This record gives sequence, structure tokens and C-alpha cells, in this order.
Amino acid sequence: MDRPSPGSLADFLTTEAQAIAGACMTCGECVRVCPVIPYGAATNAPAEQVVGGIVGFLGGQGELDPASDVWASTCNGCGLCIPVCPEAINPRKMLALASARSASRGSKTPELFRRMSRAIRIMAAMQLIPEEFRRVFVPPRPRRAPIVFYLGCNALRTPHLLFNSMALLDALGADYEVVGGPSSCCGVIATKWEGEVRTGERVTANAIDRFEGFRPERVLNWCPTCQLHLGETLEGYRKTAYEFDHVTEYLVGRLDLLREKFVIPIPRRVIVHAHVGRADICRNVDLLLRAIPELEIIETVFESGYTCGGSGCSKAPELAAREHGELLARAEATGADILVTLYHGCHATFIGAEAGGKFRVLNYTDLLVEALGGIPHSDRLKEFRLLDDWQMIVDEGRPYLQANGLDVDPEWLKQHGPAIFASLEFKGQLDCFEKGHAHANPA
Repeated sequence: MDRPSPGSLADFLTTEAQAIAGACMTCGECVRVCPVIPYGAATNAPAEQVVGGIVGFLGGQGELDPASDVWASTCNGCGLCIPVCPEAINPRKMLALASARSASRGSKTPELFRRMSRAIRIMAAMQLIPEEFRRVFVPPRPRRAPIVFYLGCNALRTPHLLFNSMALLDALGADYEVVGGPSSCCGVIATKWEGEVRTGERVTANAIDRFEGFRPERVLNWCPTCQLHLGETLEGYRKTAYEFDHVTEYLVGRLDLLREKFVIPIPRRVIVHAHVGRADICRNVDLLLRAIPELEIIETVFESGYTCGGSGCSKAPELAAREHGELLARAEATGADILVTLYHGCHATFIGAEAGGKFRVLNYTDLLVEALGGIPHSDRLKEFRLLDDWQMIVDEGRPYLQANGLDVDPEWLKQHGPAIFASLEFKGQLDCFEKGHAHANPA
């Protein structure tokens, strides 16, 4: 059946921006509640002026003033601004639109997608056997599948979480196909970070077309950034026939069946890491963990932002460092056996804390698979982090790289691996992939 072609993404974003600019009364409530404001140039600026700069910019008036620019660029996606807006505007979406418009006039992270996709490929190839590597990178042939499990891009840096999730879907008897990797990017990098809206339009269309090739009833997403971009910023851009949910929504919907299948008690005391930016997903994780026999949740510690990492709390690094420190202190003070992480960015942020020997760091999917009586997928990223020796990491990872068809010079990897594993492309770095550098395109 033919579907109508959507208008251009540029026109959609312009229309959305103008609607927000026309509705906002610049009362400043969103600025007053924002947790990143004390950590940037907007600290002492009047709240009305800060949001007014954003509104004026979206309405087509000149450039962003410094305070408004910093507010937009350091937004960690916490969403605390949304319920306080008296005009029922979504200020998180407002700042996403401002960031995309600003990037179109000069990106602070040029070549981000190219650098990111190469970094992801190297990291995943160091952790997966060839069959697994192909499953997350090679698009499957279209068929009729009720469910598509959408991985996004950056989650492939921590692939064991994705394979744990697949084990859960398998245990529930789900009929699904896997779509993910940079070739199925949601388009947020091109649109919001690089300001290449036409490219973003093509990338987003490619991902949605790939979903629709399976004629699914539901697309179950893992990545919180994809969730915000496709489900919030671009809401209404393109009509689709499927529901777009987070994978935890599907799991919670089958909680009674999971309880029956949770046959292995886990007598451990855990402290759970969460984010206020998508509290609904965190509630889902809480329900899933509480279904595990003998698992005791001591406390759930909410941080601001919607995720850890370059797209989330790392955009306000001072605030993130304070909140991370508070979480680790609580884990130690409570005598927790396990610190439970939320998303891939969160897991990558905290796995190094296990080196202290006070507690283990596991993702909630590790515990769910264990409760099923299964063996969680090997967390090679944590193994590498705990090695903390790049010669050893290269020696461990190189056979996997070669098995997956990547011929990476070991000295190049030893030199640039720390930056690659730290996702420094989101800070405008990783020029090791640029032309003119030795081994610039190892992937």
C-alpha cells in the first residue's frame, strides 16, 4: 500500500520551532527549574532573558546570545522543565530544535557521525564473535515480523546489554527482527549535532523504511536518545503503522509470565542508578527488578539528565561529576552488593567503579537473564576497563577484530583506543579518523 510522502524535515522543524516561539510567553519557569543553569554562562542572567533568546532565535531573529547558547548546548535532557511550563510547551524539545538550528550555522562537532560510526565498529568488533557482530551490523532481509528490536547506534559500544535483551525476548517467545548500527541511525547526529538537516532527513527515512519493511506491530527501542529524537522531537513528522515503545514497556507488559520464568533467586542488595529524564523507563526497570526472587532494592538514586554519556549528562560535566560521586558514595555507604546501571551510556560510565572492590557493577538486563536461569552475555567492555592496560586490551581484542574483518594496526589502537572508548568524538575530538592520519580508516 502506498503511503503519502512526508514534507521535508527542514519544513517540519521550522514549523515546530515557529509554533513554540509563538506560544512561549518567556516566563522563565523552565530556566528556573533547570539543573544545568548554575554550571554555565546563564547562571546570573535573568531567566526571562535566557529563554527569550531561545524563542527569538527559533523565530528567526539573529544569533543566539551567549547565555541562551550555553543553555541549549548543555541541556542534559532531564525534562524537569516540561511539567512547569504554564503554556504546556515542551522546553526540552524547544532546546533540541534550537540546537539543530544553531548547528546548521556551524557545528561544534563536525564529522561526528563518521567518527562515531568508526569508533562504534571498532569497539563492537573487539567484543563480539562474528555471528554476533553480523547480527547487530548487517540488516536482516525483510519479512513479516510482529516486532522489531531497534538497537540504535551507540548501544553497540556495550553490546552485551543488547544480547541480554534478546535473551529476554527469546524467553518470552517473541517473534522479532533486529535493526541497528550506524546504517540504521535515527538521524539525531546529522540533524541535531551536525546541523545537516537534509542528511538527517535521509537517515531518519532510511531507519523508518527499514522498520516498515517488516510490517511490525511494534518497534521496541533500546536507546534513550533514539526514543527522544523519533518519539519526541520528530513526533508527527511521519505517520507510521507501528507503535514505538521502549523495550522495557514490552517486558513489563509480560511481567506475570516473567515472574513464572524467574526461577533463580538472587539474594543480593542492590542500589539502582536512574535518570529523571525518562522516569517512565526507570519505573519499568524497578518493576522488573522487584519481580526477581530475593533481590532487595536498597535505594534508587535519580540523577538529572535522561542518560549518561555524550548526549546526556556529560553535556554538563560539573553537574554530572557531582551526581556520579554522590551515587558511588551511596553505593559504598549502604553496603550494596551491586550497583545496577540503566542504559549503555550509564553502564560505560560506572563499570570502572568495580575496580574498588566494594561492589559489583551490573546492568539490570544481567540480573534479569540470571533470574531466568541463563548466563548473561560476557561484558567484555568491563573486562577491558578493569584491565586498565592498553597493551593487554589490544592483545585481548585483536583476535576479535581480525575475526570480524577489521585489520587495525595494534600501535594505532594502543595510542587512540583510550579516546575511542571514551567517546571523545562527542567533544569534537577523535581526529585520528581524519584523512591524513596514519590508519585513519581502520574500520
